[in-house]
Amino acid sequence: MNLISLSSSWKEYKPEYRNLFRLGMPVFVTQLGIIVVNFADTIMVGSYGTNELAASAFVNSLFFLATIMQIGFASGMTPIIGALYSRGENRNVGVTFKCGMQVNIMVSVAFTIIMGGLYFFLDLFGQPEEIMPLVRQYYLIVLATLLPMAVFNCCQQTANGTTDTATPMWMILCANAINIAGNYIFIYGNFGMPELGLVGAGLSTMTARYISMVGILSFIFVSRRYRKYVSERNNSTSVQNHETRMKIWRTSYPLMIQSGIECFLWSFGTIVSGWFGKLQLASYQVVNTISQLGFMTYISFGIATSIRVANYTGLRDLTGVYRITSAGLRLNLLLATIASSIFIFGGSHLISVFTPDQDVVTIALTLIPPMVLYQYADAYQLTYVNALRGTSHVKPLLWISIVSYLIVGVPFLLFLAKGLNLGNLGVYYSFSGALIVASILLRRTFFKVKL
Repeated sequence: MNLISLSSSWKEYKPEYRNLFRLGMPVFVTQLGIIVVNFADTIMVGSYGTNELAASAFVNSLFFLATIMQIGFASGMTPIIGALYSRGENRNVGVTFKCGMQVNIMVSVAFTIIMGGLYFFLDLFGQPEEIMPLVRQYYLIVLATLLPMAVFNCCQQTANGTTDTATPMWMILCANAINIAGNYIFIYGNFGMPELGLVGAGLSTMTARYISMVGILSFIFVSRRYRKYVSERNNSTSVQNHETRMKIWRTSYPLMIQSGIECFLWSFGTIVSGWFGKLQLASYQVVNTISQLGFMTYISFGIATSIRVANYTGLRDLTGVYRITSAGLRLNLLLATIASSIFIFGGSHLISVFTPDQDVVTIALTLIPPMVLYQYADAYQLTYVNALRGTSHVKPLLWISIVSYLIVGVPFLLFLAKGLNLGNLGVYYSFSGALIVASILLRRTFFKVKL
């Protein structure tokens, strides 16, 4: 490509890069705050004890599936509200927010019942017996946080759809600060409080999630920015409410299932790692936490891409959809290169921060190469997943996820981990295969979309 074409390409894409940064940076800061909390949780729990670290890894892996599926369901709000916002349909934005809240709460209650039932079968997962008392206590605390998370997710996606990514950022950052302070107080028993260990980490997380829910709800109902939507939310008939709820369900359930299937592979990887002992499980947790530096970055600008795609979709501008997706992909691939460099040159230092157990550190270091390997495929597939979400053409995501993560991913994981006896190293290498298949299928599907 010569200098003239490079200059022309930069001029064409410059507005899109600017818009992606404007929308994506608050999301990135939000995700960075989440990473900091996850790092702090892992560091504090890991320094408290290896059993606690292994127990939290197991419980968090189970709830990670439910959490991501709730987030995936709520993300169905973004393309609907984004399209309405781009056309200036304020009343319909308010009605969609109200109906979306109702549907998201019902889905969260269902997840709470399902995960509550799973509690009685925890012994069947083949985890080390010495961590099970800690698992049972921590599990019940995390169970109580699914509902406030669903309410917050619905509010966040409504804000994102109206191009307000800053408000959720500030809410989450405040909640993160509360979470970290609560960890310091309750895990170790500081400021006269009892030393609660892993239970203390769970209580601080629960407190932070309820505070973030109350905070964002209060802001939406009292702020001037959202007044034009909130005041119109009840100006609808029962028929329109039903139609809106069904539209949200049709858009959201494929995203929920797609997110769940994808994350099932990672949760299943945790269970399989536990088959090889608590050291393999603890090291898997540490490296998973570190890998979020990449994932959370790609998802941030993937969400920004989804918002802009939704806006262009509302205007029936297919050229704009392609242009913003191309800009988002370029940006994410650049970020994948930066993340991979951090993992390669700083991975050993990052791992040592999380745990003083040298056996865990040694095993975790072997997982750095496969973790680096899947960064580019992850950045690629996240860009196209979010672009498809923005167009509301989400049903293909179901079969793509089934093929990539269940038909290809699970057998490949078992073959490498158990068949070749590679343990959690095989688990990590299997992720790359699944992500590459997903990337190819998502790209082909995206370019078949018609507005």
